[in-house]
Amino acid sequence: MKSCIANHCGVDAAAVELTPIPTGKFNSSYFVQANGRELVLRVAPPDDSVFVFYERDMMRQEPALHALVRERTTVPVADIVAYDESRSIIDRPFLLMERLPGEPLCDMSGINSNVVFQQAGACLAQVHAIRADTYGYLGEHQPMKPQTAWADAFAVMWRKLIEDVALSEHYGPDECNAMYRLLDRCMPAIDRPVPSCLLHMDLWAENVLVSPSGELTGLIDWDRALWGDPEIEFAVLDYCGVSVPAFWEGYGRARDASIEAEIRQMIYLLYEIQKYIVINEGRNKDRSSAHWYARHSLQMASQLTLMTNNL
Repeated sequence: MKSCIANHCGVDAAAVELTPIPTGKFNSSYFVQANGRELVLRVAPPDDSVFVFYERDMMRQEPALHALVRERTTVPVADIVAYDESRSIIDRPFLLMERLPGEPLCDMSGINSNVVFQQAGACLAQVHAIRADTYGYLGEHQPMKPQTAWADAFAVMWRKLIEDVALSEHYGPDECNAMYRLLDRCMPAIDRPVPSCLLHMDLWAENVLVSPSGELTGLIDWDRALWGDPEIEFAVLDYCGVSVPAFWEGYGRARDASIEAEIRQMIYLLYEIQKYIVINEGRNKDRSSAHWYARHSLQMASQLTLMTNNL
């Protein structure tokens, strides 16, 4: 691993110190000291890992995303020093970036978390103001064809995810068809004009860096970024415990409270939750947890079916 840093930073490998970052769950991540320079090294998982459809090669989109957010906003995002997918140094792609100050919010105590959540809301509002002309996972990893409408993009995403769950053998043909029919039932709520906004899609306490004085110092882990309806990001925020009053004060906009918005919230949350079936079965080798998520997802689908009777 030290050769990754030595090659791109012009230092001797013997002068490099690596400390594993225990919170990394997808990539292998390390804090780096290189001749007094503080960096972060992230190494992609092996090619034979089990991926949700948008996860394969998703590190590839991070350099452009970091550059875009740094150019268009005041959000604290790390400068990427190097991205190397040549496999000439090690057998996996890796990313080298500056280390931002602060520690993850989940590791901090004795600070006013409401202040941090308010700042996070203001940051995310800036990110959502960045727009594109098409929808979906638009990054360089190209897990899907860009779509010209959000409803079409979400339909592609939904079907690809259900196919991944089917491969895990936790959905059979009947469950897959039920999930496809559910999307059709929800489509009147989803299919509406909405701008293609940049969405972080992984904003939780572990990915929010905070200084000892309680100031937000960084938003990290942009590899799951998506372009589309901000309400799908809101569903992730709900699930991750970020959607608190202070966050919305910083975000500066109230949420839609209509029945259609409630339906969108639930199907977007269901999209997020179903990925854990694949992750637990394929990567974590935890079939019991995967089964729990599958059962929970089907229960949510039943609730959502009842809700759509009002459409």
